[in-house]
Amino acid sequence: MASGTALVREKRRRNQPIVLKRQSPSCHKLAVTQTKRRFHRRRSPGSPPALALSSPASPSLTKTNPESSNRDEQQRGSYWITTFGCQMNKADSERMAGILETMGYQEAKAELDADLVLYNTCTIRDNAEQKVYSYLGRQAIRKRTNPNLTLVVAGCVAQQEGESLLRRVPELDLVMGPQHANRLETLLTQVQTGQQVVATEDHHILEDLTTARRDSSTCAWVNVIYGCNERCTYCVVPSVRGKEQSRLPDSIILEMEGLAARGFKEITLLGQNIDAYGRDLPGITAEGRRQHTLTDLLYQVHDVEGIERLRFATSHPRYFTERLIDACADLPKVCEHFHIPFQSGDNELLKAMARGYTVERYRRIIDRIRERMPDAAISADVIVAFPGETDAQYRRTLALIEEIGFDQVNTAAYSPRPNTPAADWNNQLSEDVKVARLQEINALVESTAKERNARYAGRVEQVLAEGVNPKDPSQLMGRTRTNRLTFFSADSPNGSTHRAGDLVDVRIDQVRSFSLTGTPVIN
Repeated sequence: MASGTALVREKRRRNQPIVLKRQSPSCHKLAVTQTKRRFHRRRSPGSPPALALSSPASPSLTKTNPESSNRDEQQRGSYWITTFGCQMNKADSERMAGILETMGYQEAKAELDADLVLYNTCTIRDNAEQKVYSYLGRQAIRKRTNPNLTLVVAGCVAQQEGESLLRRVPELDLVMGPQHANRLETLLTQVQTGQQVVATEDHHILEDLTTARRDSSTCAWVNVIYGCNERCTYCVVPSVRGKEQSRLPDSIILEMEGLAARGFKEITLLGQNIDAYGRDLPGITAEGRRQHTLTDLLYQVHDVEGIERLRFATSHPRYFTERLIDACADLPKVCEHFHIPFQSGDNELLKAMARGYTVERYRRIIDRIRERMPDAAISADVIVAFPGETDAQYRRTLALIEEIGFDQVNTAAYSPRPNTPAADWNNQLSEDVKVARLQEINALVESTAKERNARYAGRVEQVLAEGVNPKDPSQLMGRTRTNRLTFFSADSPNGSTHRAGDLVDVRIDQVRSFSLTGTPVIN
């Protein structure tokens, strides 16, 4: 029996899966019950049935076992990870890639050549979820002729669907929710015994001891808070990512110091609702406020040596304070870019969405940011065709976009999601209305972004080079402090060559809606 997890060794009939349930909060023992449901899996004869893990892991299970890794390194194959959705998913994928490489896997050159395929999924929109099933279909065909292929679904679709994914895709080996990303090696060890494993129960996210495989050598994500306690009526995130769990500042600083030692220059602090950071941590200051807030964290991490830039996402207007704005203006490393979703320009819809703020409150936030940082870039998210949205309410959203002048807005038509109140309302709008409104708002967003970008023409902007432009190897690509994607020549006027990690002064020569092109200069 493996430490912290119950394994069932007895032979059972192939069509009778095992469901493991937690007995009590004070006990980590697992009770075995038989289910009446029958799964017909296309697995090798005699393979054990599904193992559903619902017990909290022992802290030791999140650590990589060096002996196991060294012993199996020559036996490991290649892996491929496809990531859908938000930055949180991308950060999780980097972490899981780091675990796989520590285990001895190497990144495959192509998805259909990999020995282990992992889809890190998103369920925020139905089309993202359906795309996952399309990808799984071609891997299921591979698995029928290659039983050694390991097939994993992680992330929010895995958390949402759980064991039912095995019924839809019997070829799956592992289904794991986002709270279990740090346990990938432990779960794969169970898979290697011949089990199908489902890990979707609530799980306290223990401090990560692995080293992420970063997709960039210059910019890195650092999770500071997991989960979300909000209950927006359209959003599935709280049910798939769990309750808020803030990391301690010392752990965050330690990770950032490690990244700085490896040459990283820019850190984005991540949280599903990052402004809520610290409200689950103990402590009250002498002034009577919480000891741990995002504002306090920015002051604590600001002086990590070697880190040149700081960003954070995603913000919630309900918790975005003047104290936070002032800190961003006063701290030189914090970039002048703020991603603050507003979702709708109508107060009645915001109330129906359970967002907890008004349009007037949102305007005051933007006004305060621009008062302290006049050139700051503002990006946002918006939903059109929310249930019951009238044409007049939709027009108020368009008016807010024009009034504020966003640098970028991520748009989406409302998509009913499982286990959300709005999905069951009887005032859903038609697909034709959704498509028409989305097309109109997208055209407005693009024109507004181009107008905002016009201010860069002829200016010299500091750009952090992130890598080579894949469409033009003679160019580098990077971002301004205001998060504008910028392309420029790798050759400096003084004859030297710039490379990833360099801070380069670039004169902006060409302006487009969502990117810039410029020429390096010497000041």
